[in-house]
Amino acid sequence: MAKGFFGGIHPDYHKEMASGKPIKVMPLPEQLIVYFSQNLGAPSKPVVKVGDEVKKGQVIAQAGGFVSSSVHSPTSGKIKSIGFYPSPVGTEMEAAVIIPDGEDEWVEGCNKERDISALTPDEIKSIVSDAGIVGMGGATFPTHVKLSPPKDKPIDILILNGAECEPYLSSDHRLMLEKAEEILEGASLLARAINVDNIVVAIEKNKPDAIKKMESLTVGMDGFRVEAMEVVYPQGAEKQLIYSITGRKVPTGGLPMEAGALVQNVGTCFAAFEAARLSRPLLQRVVTVTGNGIKEPGNILARVGTSFRDIVEFCGGMSKDTAKVISGGPMMGVAQYSLDSAVSKGTSGIVLLKDDEVAQYENNPCIRCGRCLTVCPMNLNPSALGIFAERMRYEEAEEYNVMDCIECGSCAYVCPSKRPLVQHFKRAKAEIRKRSKKAG
Repeated sequence: MAKGFFGGIHPDYHKEMASGKPIKVMPLPEQLIVYFSQNLGAPSKPVVKVGDEVKKGQVIAQAGGFVSSSVHSPTSGKIKSIGFYPSPVGTEMEAAVIIPDGEDEWVEGCNKERDISALTPDEIKSIVSDAGIVGMGGATFPTHVKLSPPKDKPIDILILNGAECEPYLSSDHRLMLEKAEEILEGASLLARAINVDNIVVAIEKNKPDAIKKMESLTVGMDGFRVEAMEVVYPQGAEKQLIYSITGRKVPTGGLPMEAGALVQNVGTCFAAFEAARLSRPLLQRVVTVTGNGIKEPGNILARVGTSFRDIVEFCGGMSKDTAKVISGGPMMGVAQYSLDSAVSKGTSGIVLLKDDEVAQYENNPCIRCGRCLTVCPMNLNPSALGIFAERMRYEEAEEYNVMDCIECGSCAYVCPSKRPLVQHFKRAKAEIRKRSKKAG
């Protein structure tokens, strides 16, 4: 039976705008902007140059270490240019511009069906690593690393994250409805890789059709069960989901493996299926395009490297009074300064909001009302942390565990002074990491 975690909020979800729209495959665009590094951890290293001909599935950037992930060409074509381009995370990133040749020709060895019945754990991990699979929920942590815990930290439960608690987004919801069998097969492979036979599919109760679908398919599947979760943001956050399912707490500064749990997004499980069964690296993903600022909301299967501009045009274009475009959801996403950003492995959605929907944050003083303390799912003191960060007292912010902040935005959502708390915390964490690196 699922438990409730401390804090959380109940924002307006607006899921209905896109959740009922089946996944549509977007045609191959005229060009693709493929970032060389699309993972949390060590940056990937480019292995192509301008003028190179590439095939679909060919490695164009090699993993830069164990905690890293390779990047593959989403189609066949030619490398037109290499440079720095706007990215979904708000900064410019190095990328290759690929001009498709229209053939969509696979590189040798890819797109071939494989017998997965006898794959060993090490073979599964190697396939996942070679396919460049990362966390598809937005974190983009390399999946093969999560499948390789130290021997002194055994994992006894695999949790499939189908909560999708972020407002507006429905890409995981649609994937569970349309690709449920493949998701479960991918999950079985990941469970085999870590020798776990306790697998929980966690879905928030506002997706009853997905719950019903998964329940019907897991009947008779040894070790599988579906857990209907309470609808509260951020239910899908890794630490909160682990506590809700198991009652275990991930220690301060620790990783989920220290609670004996592994959490994988349902999209990641689907990518694992495609890599193992069909020998396909991670080249595309489902992106929810939604909000009152887009004319035709929907869920789009787009190649990695497809520009936001092309996707917006495919969905009918934006309204004239669109005020903000967000990569991801409105709680944890990043506002875009250009539609020239492109889909990366972690792009779960593109949300377009009109002027009257955009929250206005100000540097008003904290009034010590305490509302942020009651909603913080990490039991932090956002009020104090905001003041420390604002005054550049980073040592005190660290003492108050700012590094444990999951940047969910719950505190800013309820703040009557409309303080930009998440931005303060991000800055504090960056400064602490910078000082730690210099000291080390």
